[in-house]
Amino acid sequence: MISVPLFLTEPHECSYLDDQAAQTVFVHPSYPVNTPVYSLLIEKGFRRSGDDVYATKCPACTACLSARIPVSRFKPDRRQRRCWRKNHDTHTIIKNAQFDPRHFDLYLKYQNFKHPGGSMAEVDEAEYNRFLSSSWCDTRFVEFWRQDQLMAVAVVDFLGDALSAVYTFFEPDLAHFSPGTYGVLWQIDYAKKHGMEYVYLGYWIEQCPKMSYKSQYKPLEVLIGQHWRMAGE
Repeated sequence: MISVPLFLTEPHECSYLDDQAAQTVFVHPSYPVNTPVYSLLIEKGFRRSGDDVYATKCPACTACLSARIPVSRFKPDRRQRRCWRKNHDTHTIIKNAQFDPRHFDLYLKYQNFKHPGGSMAEVDEAEYNRFLSSSWCDTRFVEFWRQDQLMAVAVVDFLGDALSAVYTFFEPDLAHFSPGTYGVLWQIDYAKKHGMEYVYLGYWIEQCPKMSYKSQYKPLEVLIGQHWRMAGE
């Protein structure tokens, strides 16, 4: 057991569900978070964004559920098996979490493809680093290459007995290779090969299409109250 100081934000507009007020609880920035501590916190439903560690604490809504895949029991569906076969000649390079201008250019290209006109497509290098990197976490940037072209980058936290999928961005011209799906499948495969138990996927929100896709990975466990249960139970 550990004791961690927290603070709660004022209610604010929800980023995922219309007409919903949200609140967020943060680990106080004075607390010295590290990878072992975060490994405990993520089991309790916390996530990180940059150096900030947070969890949802909304007064009238429990739609955001932390989600993870128990890798030893994962069973790919037909579409996922097809994606894996299609990427049989995709090769991977795992790098330390350092700024790379190629990654940054790909990130901006991806944001303009997925969220044209959005604020995330206008970030500078410092904002990009603050969002994806962390001064205390064991984070890697996993590159996926097809021949001599960088197809995707998956930002992954290594947490002892688990991986945590932070963010993935990819080359829009190679979207037909389903790089987002392949990135998750690669993390599941890596975790299984290295004796890890879980891949954490962040929050699953059934009513939000951009978050509900996580239920495609089965079995999916979600945190309800203080207990991890199978999604849909």
